[in-house]
Amino acid sequence: MSDAQAPGSPVTCLVTGATGYVGGRLVPALLSAGYRVRCMARLAARLSGFGWIGQVEVTEADALDARSLRRALAGVDVAYYLIHSLGSGPAFEATDRAAARNFAACARDAGVSRIIYLGGLRPPGEDLSAHLRSRAEVGDILLNSGVPTAVLRAGVIIGSGSASFEMLRYLTERLPVMVTPKWVRSRTQPIAIRDVLAILARCARLPPQVNRAFDIGGPDVLTYADMMQRYAAVAGLRPRLLVPVGVLTPSLSSYWVGLVTPVPAALARPLVESLRYDAVAAEHDIARYVPVPPGGLTGFDDAVRLALQRVREADVATRWTSASLPGAPSDSLPTDPDWAGGSLYQDVREKPTQAPSGALWQIIEGIGGKHGWYSWPLAWQARGWLDRVIGGTGLRRGRRDPDHLRPGDALDFWRVEAIEPGHLLRLRAEMKLPGLAWLELSASEQHGHTLYRQRATFHPRGLSGHLYWYALLPVHAAVFAAMARNITRAAQRPLDTTPRRPPSPR
Repeated sequence: MSDAQAPGSPVTCLVTGATGYVGGRLVPALLSAGYRVRCMARLAARLSGFGWIGQVEVTEADALDARSLRRALAGVDVAYYLIHSLGSGPAFEATDRAAARNFAACARDAGVSRIIYLGGLRPPGEDLSAHLRSRAEVGDILLNSGVPTAVLRAGVIIGSGSASFEMLRYLTERLPVMVTPKWVRSRTQPIAIRDVLAILARCARLPPQVNRAFDIGGPDVLTYADMMQRYAAVAGLRPRLLVPVGVLTPSLSSYWVGLVTPVPAALARPLVESLRYDAVAAEHDIARYVPVPPGGLTGFDDAVRLALQRVREADVATRWTSASLPGAPSDSLPTDPDWAGGSLYQDVREKPTQAPSGALWQIIEGIGGKHGWYSWPLAWQARGWLDRVIGGTGLRRGRRDPDHLRPGDALDFWRVEAIEPGHLLRLRAEMKLPGLAWLELSASEQHGHTLYRQRATFHPRGLSGHLYWYALLPVHAAVFAAMARNITRAAQRPLDTTPRRPPSPR
């Protein structure tokens, strides 16, 4: 450790790229391991959305500015270099080179005892893509810095928010039939984000004489086509029909990916170009220093299942809107790009009302059953009838109690997923759908009036889910608009003062 560190004092780790995919997930792993963490960002304000912000030191610095780097590295024992300029433009190789040289020199001058860098698997004897070439060059610069360095070389990282995983997700979910270029037959060794983070965190304790690169990968070696088919199986989709052609160059493929997925073309192109090469670990020497977990490294199917877990658990409120700290490394973070996390469609309505919040809540909690859904009753009945025809529950279940709800209650073809009395009701759809759906109704006091908020959320499954949403968009717009309007009108009627029966015993 650095000379400035007192005996027995906590190790200080600097995490660069803390606003990025890996960096934002590495910080809580280091905190859990007992390290003191300093986060480096060009703009400190970009870190404000993280739940761990109060537990770390934040410093503003730019890897291209030596003066700010020296401040950021002062007193640091272990420095994580997680900076890449991928997607920043055609000059990203020169930018990466200059940033790495700056960082290497400043880390050496500051007495940093170890640098840890996450790069990409390096196919031997290949004419590398610009993306892989730049990552390899950055690794070499850090290894020759005079500071003991561990370069971890990984292939496709599986976790919600990873650009490679998001590209796989969107291609598989949106295209049941796909014309595929030759690179779908390239072999790769994907690794779960939780395993990447575990290895990164434990590398902080590597012996000082270790100065080398390590290949890291999960237990499965798959082609990209294999990954698409196995993703489909885990996600509950039908097997994908892949039609191979030889005319799609990496450049054409990147435009195709940009058309089909929301991953930006500037990011998709270098990723696609890198998929031309086999990316398989040539060694697993890291196991000499970082023991494999008792259950082994996470397999591809389990890694995908973890990446999709929050969607399956229907934790909408924390998964897509207000989360500040993920429950697991595979979860999305609030700072992930908008295109990460899979498709999510929403219809949000807000209406102020002069009705007391108690009156509005009485309408919300009494919804469904004999009270109906406050809009287009024939449309709701038709949807219930259709649901029964295709094997669903329909509207026949009604309510357990005419006035009160509790978590887990059946409510027509919904299920009460969460309820905060007087404030929020969240329902999960149990009708037959090509995806997952929720309906959230809330009442809140707002500067002299009551605000009614209604949010319908739909997470499509496969192409049929996207088509379903867009086909019914006009119907949903009319139904949900009328619902918001009629609920607030009903709340403004004289409040029913008849004593309500207490809720049934739980």
